[in-house]
Amino acid sequence: MSVGIIFMGLVIGFMVGLTGVGGAALLTPILILLGINPSIAVGTDLFYNSITKLFGSIQHWRQKTINLKLVKYLAIGSIPSAIMAVALLHLFDSYFHNQELVIKHALGYVLILVALSTLFNTFMKDKNKWNHLQMKPLEKKRALTIGLGAVLGFIVGLTSIGSGSLFALAMIFLYRISPSELVGTDIAHAFLLVTAAGIMHAGIGNVDYFLMVNLLTGSIPGVILGSNLSSKFPEKPLRTIMAIMILISGFKLI
Repeated sequence: MSVGIIFMGLVIGFMVGLTGVGGAALLTPILILLGINPSIAVGTDLFYNSITKLFGSIQHWRQKTINLKLVKYLAIGSIPSAIMAVALLHLFDSYFHNQELVIKHALGYVLILVALSTLFNTFMKDKNKWNHLQMKPLEKKRALTIGLGAVLGFIVGLTSIGSGSLFALAMIFLYRISPSELVGTDIAHAFLLVTAAGIMHAGIGNVDYFLMVNLLTGSIPGVILGSNLSSKFPEKPLRTIMAIMILISGFKLI
């Protein structure tokens, strides 16, 4: 066991529990900046996220806070798209040998997008105003939902980032669901998506299982501790600090 990696997992888990900002947006760039191969960082993070999202999905299933129909439509688009992204990444590397460069640049741009969406969601979102798309029934937005899943699923397969933050932001603007159902649906769909993408990365040797176990050893108690303390700290300043950190990481990787 590596004390340094366990401690890093503890800190990241603590910050995720405290702020609700996605772990992948914190973990993947840190691993890369510490010298971990970008493809290994992405594949390991996806596998790690699959395990953490499983426990969250079970809890929300028990609470009946998952919109299964919305999960289904999102997954129809996102899972094949994420698998395609991993396959294309591997294919490009076979011909052009530029997999690491592609991942780092894609990761940088997605991190900037995640940081900006987090800031927007923190300060600009009007929780009491519904738009015309939110008012439409889900069946009339089936094609839009599948298309959304496909676009964002490709991003997740490529970078490991966005399974929570980007999908959550999109759901806020497109669907009229309660906050608890939003979180439950987001986590349940993210579990399916990152599991599929993680299996693909594992199949081509992009998962470091030793690294993943060390991260989980630290992050599980970190998330529990952060969640317990979250009510004692102001939400907006913490989320703003996290978004700025993610934004800086994004610019460093471009």
